Amino acid sequence: MSFNWKSLVSSVAPVLGVAIGGPFGGLASKAIQEALGVEGETAIAQELQTNPEALIKLKQAGQDFDAKMKALDIDIMQIHADDRANARDLQKQNKAIIVPILAALTVACFFGVVFWVLTGKVSLESTLLGFVLGQVSSKAEQVYNFYFGSSSGSKDKTEKMAK
Repeated sequence: MSFNWKSLVSSVAPVLGVAIGGPFGGLASKAIQEALGVEGETAIAQELQTNPEALIKLKQAGQDFDAKMKALDIDIMQIHADDRANARDLQKQNKAIIVPILAALTVACFFGVVFWVLTGKVSLESTLLGFVLGQVSSKAEQVYNFYFGSSSGSKDKTEKMAK
């Protein structure tokens, strides 16, 4: 299974992790590369895998990036949440049949692959299977987040209700 450096970035520096997948992806990637002193995604992955100090640099880069965005009055997390909300609102308005069909197929594929592995039809040692399982799993998580919200959205709602 290949190393998912973007997932690690999301864990260590959440704002950078969210920014990578949005309109500020180029800025976030540049901040990561500058912090680690490397160029390109392959070099980022290699540095994060081989240099324990890279995590400290990554954490600092995330804090610096967040501070710069706040200084510009840009809330990356809010932009990310608004993007999900807009997609849900569009689906509510259009009621397109393709969205639930694709969601059902995605979740069915996830359970199919998991069933395939658990019944021993294929070995988990297969690199391709590990990749497919990771991809299908992440897509099933996206479907879940689209229909039921994400944990960050739940956290935000809880904080608002507490006020």
